Amino acid sequence: MKIRKAVIVAAGRGTRFLPITRSQPKEMLPLVNKPLIQYSVEEAVNSGIEQIFMITAMGKRAIEDYFDRSFELEYVLEQKRETKLLQEMRQLSNLVDICYIRQKEQLGLGHAILATKDIIGEEPFAILLPDDIIDSKVPALGQLIEVYEQHKTNVLAVERISRQDMMKYGIIEPKKVSESVYQVLSLVEKPEPTEAPSDLGVVGRYILTPQIFDAIEVIPSGKNQEIQLTDALQLLLKQQTVYAYEFEGVRYDTGTPLGWLKTTVAFALKNPDIGAELREYLRQLL
Repeated sequence: MKIRKAVIVAAGRGTRFLPITRSQPKEMLPLVNKPLIQYSVEEAVNSGIEQIFMITAMGKRAIEDYFDRSFELEYVLEQKRETKLLQEMRQLSNLVDICYIRQKEQLGLGHAILATKDIIGEEPFAILLPDDIIDSKVPALGQLIEVYEQHKTNVLAVERISRQDMMKYGIIEPKKVSESVYQVLSLVEKPEPTEAPSDLGVVGRYILTPQIFDAIEVIPSGKNQEIQLTDALQLLLKQQTVYAYEFEGVRYDTGTPLGWLKTTVAFALKNPDIGAELREYLRQLL
């Protein structure tokens, strides 16, 4: 069955970015000239996704407004004969159909995914976490979909994780299947480096079958009293095969102020309009 639906989880409180996230959703922070959330939406669309279900929370209304029509802005641009900008604004609101679901309590990634059970139905679906921006020639989600089409089962995006960062990720126990593809034998959520089964950590892209919902419903709360998707995947392993794919591309973690700043500099340097001038400015600072 074709992967038509994607879930984007944008319900976090953004406490690492306080005080700006008192009134501004973290997902709306700019990455050069676009908000972080737009990169995930565009990746989904460029991977063939037809419907997006976005998990939000209180204070995230700006995300909905951003992807909606702005008739006043369009009128102003039309009057100023800003034809190119006008076209870009209209394209933005027509990227894809987005349904918004509000998570009333932040009880973990598994809890957020479970909120989509009834609307996902019996289809396999994708998950994107907007903190992870992946710069690649072929969209990272599209790469996972190709692996899914070969194996017709769950696929997780993984990358090599340094020992000092292993406590931030779910780590897999892998069995190599082919180039960059592994069968997942087990998963451990945020292990101590000495307890990690490998250096392959799960990052923010998934293709999952609908059986994941049954697993989420029966698992107990895990670390930090949250319903962990990793724990549900561990349970799902008893029923279905789960694969991991070491994607091609560079992942940037924008979940912290320093990570967001590094990503902004990296993307700005690649921007044809400002890259050269920014590079010269950075040379002067050094």
